[in-house]
Amino acid sequence: MSMSSLVILTLIGLFLSLRGYQAFKSQGFHFITGVDWVAAQDGSGEKNVFGLGAMIIGTLVISATALVVGVPLSVLTALFLTFYAPERFKKFLISVVDLMASFPSILYGLWGFFVLMPMAEYWAKLIHKYLGWIPIFDVPQPAYTRSPFIAGIVLAIMIIPIVTSVSREIFAQTPLDRIQAAYALGATRWAMIKAVVLPFGASGVVGGAMLGLGRALGETVAVYSVLNIVFKVNFQVLYGFGGNIASMIVQKWGEASLSEGKALLAAGFVLFIMTLLVNMGANYIVRRTVKTGR
Repeated sequence: MSMSSLVILTLIGLFLSLRGYQAFKSQGFHFITGVDWVAAQDGSGEKNVFGLGAMIIGTLVISATALVVGVPLSVLTALFLTFYAPERFKKFLISVVDLMASFPSILYGLWGFFVLMPMAEYWAKLIHKYLGWIPIFDVPQPAYTRSPFIAGIVLAIMIIPIVTSVSREIFAQTPLDRIQAAYALGATRWAMIKAVVLPFGASGVVGGAMLGLGRALGETVAVYSVLNIVFKVNFQVLYGFGGNIASMIVQKWGEASLSEGKALLAAGFVLFIMTLLVNMGANYIVRRTVKTGR
């Protein structure tokens, strides 16, 4: 089974790299660092300019926002399910969290567009009002709709089941003797969690967060539904434009010329490598944590 997965991943990587080779060859390193995307019509004699830098930065900004929002909620949820939830409700709550992971992306996108966006715009205005002196929360113009902040919250909700499941498994492996020793010294439940459980499961939480990051990097439809795709570098998470690689491919693919189609496949290869590296690192950390018990 593992061998077949490796073969499939290798074939996907080879397909994307071979189809996108022409874009890599013509654009060079500018394909990664450039921030302009100008596709000329085939046969027009004009020069194509394909730069993925703005979308790479947008992908990282949105994913970082998702981690900042989603990981603390996931850790608190995992702690509640492991140490606080009544036994008769625990299985039900775990099933609900696991069920969230199976929801199609389009449902999260529609929920984000119709339900979350109006509330998130109000939150963004409050953040800008009180924290606007921080560069990433500055907004040059009052444009809060379809911002990286909203896209990040949608992704945060999507990665919560992944990070929660990994964190819960790690917390449940905390040695019982350490827990009992903490209680014997007079620690409260929360003091025990801070002194024993969190230090024990810290690396596992990091691994779960990286798995969530892998999901966030490659998300397409949900981000496309709540974000203005603009080819411009934007570090201001509350400002209403940005983009990520996956949603950019969706936006451009339908009307792409032959040369632009190859560039989009090259962009897919870059995203493939980014996601693969993050997931490999996450799996390594989680397996090492489970194996060594710390």
